[in-house]
Amino acid sequence: MTNPSAPSIGRLILVLAVAGFASTFAWRSVEPLVGVLARDLGSDAHTVALLSTAFALPYALIQPILGPVGDAVGKERIVTACLGVLVIALAGCALATDLRLLFGLRMIAGAAAGGVIPLALALMGDRVAMERRQVAIGRFLVAVILGQLSGSTFAGLIEDKVGWHGVFAINAAVAGLGCAASVFGFERSAGAPARRPEFRRALARYRVIVANPRAQVLFAAVFVEAIAVFGIFPHLAPLIEARGEGGPREAGLALAGFAIGGLIYSALVGLLVRLLGLSRMLVGGGVICAGALTAIGLAGRWQLDAAALVALGLGFYMLHNTYQVQVTEVAPTARASAVALHAFSFFCGQALGVAVLGAALQGGGQFAALAACAVTILAVGISTAVLLARPIPRER
Repeated sequence: MTNPSAPSIGRLILVLAVAGFASTFAWRSVEPLVGVLARDLGSDAHTVALLSTAFALPYALIQPILGPVGDAVGKERIVTACLGVLVIALAGCALATDLRLLFGLRMIAGAAAGGVIPLALALMGDRVAMERRQVAIGRFLVAVILGQLSGSTFAGLIEDKVGWHGVFAINAAVAGLGCAASVFGFERSAGAPARRPEFRRALARYRVIVANPRAQVLFAAVFVEAIAVFGIFPHLAPLIEARGEGGPREAGLALAGFAIGGLIYSALVGLLVRLLGLSRMLVGGGVICAGALTAIGLAGRWQLDAAALVALGLGFYMLHNTYQVQVTEVAPTARASAVALHAFSFFCGQALGVAVLGAALQGGGQFAALAACAVTILAVGISTAVLLARPIPRER
């Protein structure tokens, strides 16, 4: 662990915040547009909802590669390169006229975005002391959450004025700002000199990390968490349309509730850490998420969905931010690799969750599908509270 100055830390967090905002802005903006894209591209809503999977799955699959590359080449360099590719892919989405091409470009965008937030977390693990890390990561999450909030709300509100092509063009412009921030904002002297990635050693490191019982708990927790919490997101716009309550505008406003809940968490994170501690944070997060998902299952109006999503955002970040902090100490000498595996598990869950919830909604209906998610996330919160209360073993 290096001990850089406070101004250096502040500059790093600012650059990472802009980069994180750009990557999540691009992701969440597609979800309010599912119904519109289905009509314009001659497909059904359940198929178009898989555009979220097309982003999340490459995001997950690239992690085992980007982890060792980030450790070897330099995390700052990889973040910058990935943002450059993200700009190109999103510009292509703005020009796409075919659903298959749009799927392909979203996959490239997802893989590129996969090099931003996980490596940002690893960088903060390198630079910020453990006792300050949960609050630091919580503050960084403000930018990530604002990206989610802006992306989903913005897309829903302006789609009728600029069309979905225009929404993707604006995504590309925002990604360009993130890329520029990383090009000019990172300190040129930061990090060790680049070296050749050693994938054999990386595989050996992965085996050691995966064999760690604490890592197993963390990876399993975020995989299940992602299915239970995020599976409903791309399906919410078609559900609202089917109830005759509106379209992209209402869906975007409802989905913004999740990000607002995340902002509430970010504002309260220091107080929550002091008052609750690890175990009560996880149990409380599980309880809040379960109640919110049940409310969404019962909801008949988009305004109630929005209110429940505020609670869901708060509960989710109580869980997920705690997992993120814990994973940065699983392998202190290979944080990028540990965080990469963690992100791999999380985004595999997100990718799978869209299909799982789609099948559950078609087979069992809205309440049954969301009630199952509620029970699942409650179990995750309680079980991890027990398992993670054990002391962190020293790395050997």
